[in-house]
Formats: sequence, structure tokens, C-alpha cells
Amino acid sequence: MKLLDKILVLTEGKPTKRRTARLIEWMQKKKLLAVRMKCKLCHKTMKLTRKYGSRDLKVWVCRNKNHRGKKTTKTIRSGSIFEGSRSSLFSWMKFFYRFAQGLRMRQVDMKTEGIAKSSRTLSKMSSCVRKVCTCAMRQYERTAGQRLGDEGEFVAIDESNFRHKQKYRRGRISGTWKRKKWVFGMLGVKGNQRRPILKLVKRRSRHHLIPLVVKHVRPGSVIVSDEWRAYRGVLTNMGYRHFTVNHSRWFVDPASGAHTQHLERAWLTYKSTVWRLRGNRTEKLLKEHLKVIEWSYWLGNRHKKGALGRLLKDIRSQFPL
Repeated sequence: MKLLDKILVLTEGKPTKRRTARLIEWMQKKKLLAVRMKCKLCHKTMKLTRKYGSRDLKVWVCRNKNHRGKKTTKTIRSGSIFEGSRSSLFSWMKFFYRFAQGLRMRQVDMKTEGIAKSSRTLSKMSSCVRKVCTCAMRQYERTAGQRLGDEGEFVAIDESNFRHKQKYRRGRISGTWKRKKWVFGMLGVKGNQRRPILKLVKRRSRHHLIPLVVKHVRPGSVIVSDEWRAYRGVLTNMGYRHFTVNHSRWFVDPASGAHTQHLERAWLTYKSTVWRLRGNRTEKLLKEHLKVIEWSYWLGNRHKKGALGRLLKDIRSQFPL
């Protein structure tokens, strides 16, 4: 059975005692919950016992004689990503499913489905998952490196503004419409494969953009862009095969066939994702959402079990049990 189908089977219906026990057993096999737990006093293995008054029906207990008649208990969530959360394990797995599938994350929909009862809870769950994806992407960048320009791949570069727009100088009290920073995008295109790199820059000047191109694009790669003066006439001298298109005259250059439609279309997808998740309120939040977009294309979609399999893998690596 596929991973997505398995989670749907485990989480559908009411969370009865039997279904809760079955879900906990599956999560232990996937190393999302601890299989063994050591006592913090005697450092011996604790015993997993039933406790029907608890939220998850099971707790870790140690009744060693060295405790002088006292017993030590720990929740089954100790050391996991779920520790300290009041949401049920069913709610967490449903949330992981929706996140990995790219389904609509509207709070109204998730409240209706019973994933959470309040907007605050959903915000905390979203923040937790974003941190997992952000840490995984940064670790990948440190070890493997985010480099574009493989054989048969060309790179489209462009800048876009993610700030809100005012109409008649009204609305958008948060002040994001005043933001002057730009998002610089580099999109690797190879067949149906897309690999974006999205960086928030202070200005779209040559001083800010060229170092990012040198860092993330291999020398000798094909780069396609518009005729923005920041990199016009510079990239060719640095060893890149640079093709440009004059957008004031045409969308596709008649001589070379160069165009930036891949990235222009990608901007629409990225912006709709960020705005739909309200990820444009602060610069910190915007950076997190840009990293999640990178995670989806670089890690999530390339995993053999899909984005959900990659998400569970990153959770296991960041919360070892």
C-alpha cells in the first residue's frame, strides 16, 4: 500500500482506542515516535503501558527500586516533533497529508475537517512544518550545494516584487506595500523538471545579483534573461552563454528563440502560493515560504515516495529517537 493511502486508512473515522493504538504502532515503525525510552533517573529502559486518561492512551513508565517508591513517567511523544502539542496524532498526520499533497491550506477547510479547532493551533502546526523544510533545505545546500546548469539544463533568471499593492492608498495596514526588497529567481529548466532558487535581495543591482548567479549557476551554463542592466553584457564575460530577450518589443527573441516564459509562469504559481498561505506579512515569514517552495522542487518532488515521504524523512533526521 502506498504511503498516502496508508495514512488515509489510518486517520479516517473517529479516533477510537483501537485506531489510536494502530496509528501509534505505525508511527513507531516509521520512527516518528520512540520505540524505547530511557529513564532520566536510573537510565534504564522504561515500559510502555496503557493509561486511558491520557491523550494518547499510552505512557512510558519506570518503577525502579532506586526511585525510592516514586515512578517516572513520560509521554509517548517525548523527543518527537509532537512533544508539547495538544493536537491529536490524527490531526498531525492529516495536516502532513494536506501539506505534502499541496492541497488548499485554508483554515476554514481544516477546521471543518477537524484537523484543529482554532487558527492559532493551525498557525503553530504550519510554522513547525516550515521549520522542518527550511532546515532540510539549508542542510542540503551545505552538503550537496544548490547548483544549476547541469547537462541539458538552461537557467532563466528574473526579479519580481512580492509586496502588496494599494488601491487609492487604502488597505494593507501591515506595511508590506512599502517593502523595497526584491525576490531574485533562478529557475533551472530541463524537460519537465524545474528547480527554483529564490533569494530576497535588498536591491536588484549588479552588486546584489551577480554574486548569486556565480554561486548557484555553473560556469558555461546557458542563461536566459531580459535586458535588465544589472547583468547585461556581464555574464558573457564571466564564461556563461547568455541570451536575452527585449520585452518591450517581443516575448520571444526572433533571432535566438530565447524567452523567460518558464520563470514568468513560475512567478504566478509562487506568488499565489505565498499569498494564499499569508506568507507575505513579514520578511522572515516570506523567506520561510520561499524555502518551502525550494524544498518542494528540490527534495519533495524528487523523493521516491513523494513529498510526504520526504517530509517524514526530514522529521526523522531532525528529531532522532
